[in-house]
Amino acid sequence: MRKLDQCPRVGINAKYCNCMHTSCSRHGLCCECLHFHRLRGELPACYFTEEEEKTFNRTIEFFIQRRTGK
Repeated sequence: MRKLDQCPRVGINAKYCNCMHTSCSRHGLCCECLHFHRLRGELPACYFTEEEEKTFNRTIEFFIQRRTGK
């Protein structure tokens, strides 16, 4: 069984996911996505606005900068 088949919310999650990488194997699997980005010192797309997501900058520093203006 694939991971996508094991998550009862994958359809709902994918519907609201603003990640531009729709072919990603983690698309709609929030727990997998969070783990993937956390290991890289990043945040997933859902932490960013649609405009911010277009920059492909998922760093925590970018997130803080956008929220504080610093």
